[in-house]
Amino acid sequence: MPTTTPKRGTERNALVSPPEAEPDALTIGRQVRFLRTRQGMKLEDLAAAIGRAPSQVSALENGKREPKFSQLQALARALGASVDDLLDPTPPSERDALEIELDRVQRGPLFAALGLGGVRIGKSLADDALRTILGLNRELERLHAERALTPEEARRANAELRAEMRASDNYIPELEEVARDLLDDVGHTGGPLPQRIAAEIAENLGFTLHYVPDLPHSTRSVIDNRNHRLYLPASGPRGRSNTRSAMLQALASHILGHTEPQNYGDFLRQRVEANYLAAALLVPEKSGVKFLRDAKDTKTIAIEDLRDAFAVSFETAAHRFTNLATKHLGIPVHFMKVHESGILHKAYENDGVSFPADPLGAVEGQHVCRKWTARVVFGVEDKFNPYAQYTDTPSGTYWCTSRVENTQDGAFSVSVGVPFAHVKWFAGRETTHRDESRCPDESCCRRPPADLAEKWQEHAWPSARPHASMLAAMPAGAFPGVETREVYSFLDRHAPA
Repeated sequence: MPTTTPKRGTERNALVSPPEAEPDALTIGRQVRFLRTRQGMKLEDLAAAIGRAPSQVSALENGKREPKFSQLQALARALGASVDDLLDPTPPSERDALEIELDRVQRGPLFAALGLGGVRIGKSLADDALRTILGLNRELERLHAERALTPEEARRANAELRAEMRASDNYIPELEEVARDLLDDVGHTGGPLPQRIAAEIAENLGFTLHYVPDLPHSTRSVIDNRNHRLYLPASGPRGRSNTRSAMLQALASHILGHTEPQNYGDFLRQRVEANYLAAALLVPEKSGVKFLRDAKDTKTIAIEDLRDAFAVSFETAAHRFTNLATKHLGIPVHFMKVHESGILHKAYENDGVSFPADPLGAVEGQHVCRKWTARVVFGVEDKFNPYAQYTDTPSGTYWCTSRVENTQDGAFSVSVGVPFAHVKWFAGRETTHRDESRCPDESCCRRPPADLAEKWQEHAWPSARPHASMLAAMPAGAFPGVETREVYSFLDRHAPA
């Protein structure tokens, strides 16, 4: 389950890598050399003591030869030590740790790919030079990993995080507590969070708000930590009222101590945490649960009512319902956000529904069944009210409510569904709309009718228009899709004199 602050091991930026969990030829060799020199023995002395040639002992100390157990026993006797001393995986000194790491680096595939000659590791190589070489190698590894990210890694990270959220019923108590503390500090006791109170939260955190017309096109907001400024768009298709969510999400990352993500999984986790905390501020747990329990008592739970009661978007209300439904109401639930093309962008479930998935278990980027509510809703004439439908699936019958929202990236349906046994608590359960889905059976909605297939199979060549995110899991840069140069130029332009 995500924590309030992503775990950051201090070793990530350390100059000396953490020791290996198990001893290897390199660490054994360094232990032998350390003990030999501490005993004042020359290479020839140790070689004579164990009946080996000096060249063999030198190869052993340099990690080029792994000793047999009988040799370890002989070495231990000659050095006045135990076999356990020789097998200790901890380098005997910082210098040894640096040399071991550089040796491993030079044997690795990244160094070989550079086509550079190796550095001779000897007494003449200064510690500072070792640290500099290793620091440069770590930066090369970071850049290489950043560019090597694949859609497969993105799908794997999504699947892992979705499994964690399912195990916690999509409820994160640590973030609920953080939200309560922030709201208590500004005296907000419930109901819609006014823009004024949201601004007060920012002020309490030491930030001033600046609404600008030239926010970088690839961003929703920008924080200037040097001058404690938070930049938000001055206007847009939905006006300033839409900046409240962006403001809280930006502040959430600051509150939770997010730092530059090291990989796609890190980035995804931070995004989920920031979105969760922002939603917990917009729909506080105490008042949100009271509202939902009252609605359950009267069997009139409706996502749009939660939306209206707290003045949030339908998507935020749907997200918040999934956070609270199982923990506080005992209702298992699933959530979907589907593009008008039928592609699944976000999903969550703990009610047994079977989302379309790839072999890795990832659902993002998969096509949703055409008979599911999340896709049927795009063809509904009434665009002002949520659409409800029962769908019989191989994993059971589900009731789902869905609404279409237009964005700059196209239309998306946002859907919340529950198993048939729990529909009795919801407004809209009286719907007569019902369909049957046999997906993932290809004959359900994916396979074209035989007459059309026969007519067009040899004569069609469609040109796909995939979204950029389908081709690259994490675009260049630590923050996917954000143009760093544009952001820095923006900050420099707006920084106080």
